Amino acid sequence: MSTIYNTEPPTKGKVTLKTTVGDLDIELWPKEAPKAVRNFVQLCLEGYYDGCIFHRIIKDFMVQTGDPTGTGEGGESIYSAPFKDEFHSRLKFSHRGLVACANRNEPHSNGSQFFITLDQCEWLDRKNTIFGKIVGDTIYNLLRMNDMEVDESNDRPVDPPRILSVDVLWNPFEDIVPRTTAEERKAQEQFKKAEETRKEKKTRKRNLALLSFGEQAEEEEQHLAAAAAVSTKIKSAHEVLRDDGSLLAPEDTPEEILAEQQARAAALKGLQDKLKGAKRSRDNSSSEDDDSDPGHDRGRRRRSSSKGTAAAVAERVKAAADKADRARAARAAAAAEDGSSRVREEDRDRDRGRSRDRSEQQQQQQQQRGSSSGSGSSRSRSQGRGSD
Repeated sequence: MSTIYNTEPPTKGKVTLKTTVGDLDIELWPKEAPKAVRNFVQLCLEGYYDGCIFHRIIKDFMVQTGDPTGTGEGGESIYSAPFKDEFHSRLKFSHRGLVACANRNEPHSNGSQFFITLDQCEWLDRKNTIFGKIVGDTIYNLLRMNDMEVDESNDRPVDPPRILSVDVLWNPFEDIVPRTTAEERKAQEQFKKAEETRKEKKTRKRNLALLSFGEQAEEEEQHLAAAAAVSTKIKSAHEVLRDDGSLLAPEDTPEEILAEQQARAAALKGLQDKLKGAKRSRDNSSSEDDDSDPGHDRGRRRRSSSKGTAAAVAERVKAAADKADRARAARAAAAAEDGSSRVREEDRDRDRGRSRDRSEQQQQQQQQRGSSSGSGSSRSRSQGRGSD
């Protein structure tokens, strides 16, 4: 086995596939297979392989991936067309872990799909382009897929492993410019899915047979669809010019249509001239009637009398407003006088109460004095009797 590896040329470039069974480290041969390596690296940088499943697994032979549709029939190279095979005398299918381009069993039909060998397979020499190999302990993650359950009719795994993301650790081509990024590709895929869902809902038909008036509703929908188709039909410039000859240039207009247009223009001009003449004559006659008719003076008098009436009405309105203002002022003054009189009466009541209190106090004092003088006279009398 060591002699086999010694015959292989040195690698340049490294990519890591992060899958559901573990990482797969791939070293590349850009010198020996430049087109295949450039195609593989650029697709990795663009996130093309993110989410791809290993749609084909043949035990002790190979695992295949690289189709975004997951059917094995899709995928496209960065060249927008299949590219040529690239063979090298020092690259042979002599051991497991070799990464090669998958084709359509035809020469020069390489796209985005690739496969990884699980054992040596010399019969593929000079039939498929080898551009890389699995290195390190990640070979054991590859061998885990060898024991997966598959459908023998189409070699499709029952639970297919998936590529989660791809890391380009060493880009052998510094001039590669990705057409898009992984984030932009995800956004585009989400937009496509949303569009497909919207179209599916739009084209979905209702089962009108379940309704009691289903036949009538179906006929109405057909009429509406036909009307929408007619109204939304887009006409070309030739159809528009054919339907409406007035849009054509004079040199391209047929003689009959041109003569009809000139006749219409002349008739319109004549009608406009007649209208202008009638308007002028009417204005002149009205001015003459105003000058000669004595009723014109009556109209002036009526207007002057109406002006006088309006002035009289205005004066009456003004007088009524002044009268209302005077009445409001009088009411305010009366209210003020009423309030002051009430205050005076309250003051008088207070004064009367005070005078009553004073008179009552004076009477009480007088009564106390009278009682005290009576008691003194009785005492003097009793003393006189005792001395006797």
